[in-house]
Amino acid sequence: MTNIVNNLFIPGYQIVEQLYTGSRTVVYRAMRNSDSVRVVIKILSAEYPTFSELLQFRNQYTIAKNLNIPSIVYPLGLETYRNGYMLLMEDFGGISLREYIKSLETGYVVSLEECLTIALQLAEILQVLEENRVIHKDIKPANILIHPESKQVKLIDFSISSLLPKETQEIKSPNILEGTLAYISPEQTGRMNRGVDYRSDFYSLGVTLYELLTGSLPFICDNAMELVHCHIAKQPPNLRERGKGGKKEMIPSVIANILMKLMAKNAEDRYQSALGFKHDLQTCLYQLKETGQISHFEICQRDICDKFIITEKLYGRENEVQLLLNAFERVVRGSSELMLIAGLSGIGKTAVVNEVHKPIVKQNGYFIKGKYDQFNRNIPFSAFVQAFRDLMGQLLTESDAQIQEWKRKILESVGGNGRVITEVIPELERISRYQLQASI
Repeated sequence: MTNIVNNLFIPGYQIVEQLYTGSRTVVYRAMRNSDSVRVVIKILSAEYPTFSELLQFRNQYTIAKNLNIPSIVYPLGLETYRNGYMLLMEDFGGISLREYIKSLETGYVVSLEECLTIALQLAEILQVLEENRVIHKDIKPANILIHPESKQVKLIDFSISSLLPKETQEIKSPNILEGTLAYISPEQTGRMNRGVDYRSDFYSLGVTLYELLTGSLPFICDNAMELVHCHIAKQPPNLRERGKGGKKEMIPSVIANILMKLMAKNAEDRYQSALGFKHDLQTCLYQLKETGQISHFEICQRDICDKFIITEKLYGRENEVQLLLNAFERVVRGSSELMLIAGLSGIGKTAVVNEVHKPIVKQNGYFIKGKYDQFNRNIPFSAFVQAFRDLMGQLLTESDAQIQEWKRKILESVGGNGRVITEVIPELERISRYQLQASI
């Protein structure tokens, strides 16, 4: 892809500075020539953006414009620029929270009172999003702006946000998941057998506040799948103190309890409303200002959900799930097994099968599935074809080294039958096209 970062020229605007450079977007601070108003310009870095990137760009403009609230950076317009779009936003002089907390590397410089003030503003933002039925799905320090002097906090980037009350996240490679992997909620990984709703943002906010308080993320891994496993199965380190060297202070137990509540693995174990979270923060901040310390108190006393939400926990299938898990453990030890699940439509076969997501992630495995249905009865082995096409899609998102390793394994396995297999699984040819052609 060709980037359009260097020698940027936008008619009608004078570029002042570059604020952010990411894998997909570039953000500039600029001056509008017509009225000398300072604006922030966000453009796509690819010279030829994909349809998905263009759709996300329009999505963030539409959602933010319809919200029109002070705590959200207001979009001034969406204009065409080269082969894509240019998003114009208000410039209130803020910098990202990511830049703001970089100083934590040399010891904390943000006081506990300031941390609570920032957290309280973020709780109010989530309350507004909850009231407007918006799931942000990408809460992180880079998407939170703070004014260095006034300490006013605003939220940006609604590119992957949703207006649906709940979404079902399909299982994908960690390399192409929506959101930012370091801050993503367990259900956003697609490996929790649960839907994504407004409580997903609570988890991401918990990770953000954890980093703000301690200067580091709760989970740091080199491998993407290992990080996914941490989110869905491991508890973050206890928050006992923050700072480095001689500049350390104890974190009050109530603050630690609030963050652990936000970062609960299951959505029903987190705060059920931003209002309840906000009340606990207000109590902490009041005590700190009045007495200089935060005494222990029971959190979630005002956490009341105003929505009717049915828990997604699986009931009455413990034996069946255990059979699957036992079979998986035997396969991990080296055996090969085939298990078939039968039942009427809607009886819950998929929900049972999806319970094996967690152990598969732990073992760095791939989860694929196929299903025979009434409309594909005339297609031989349709479920197997569906499952293996899904596997090829996951493999194609891996690193070059991993794809090369899969090429070698595929060639060893298929031998001279490669053309027969690629007729029904065309994605296989994308992985080992030249080697398969040579062997055939």
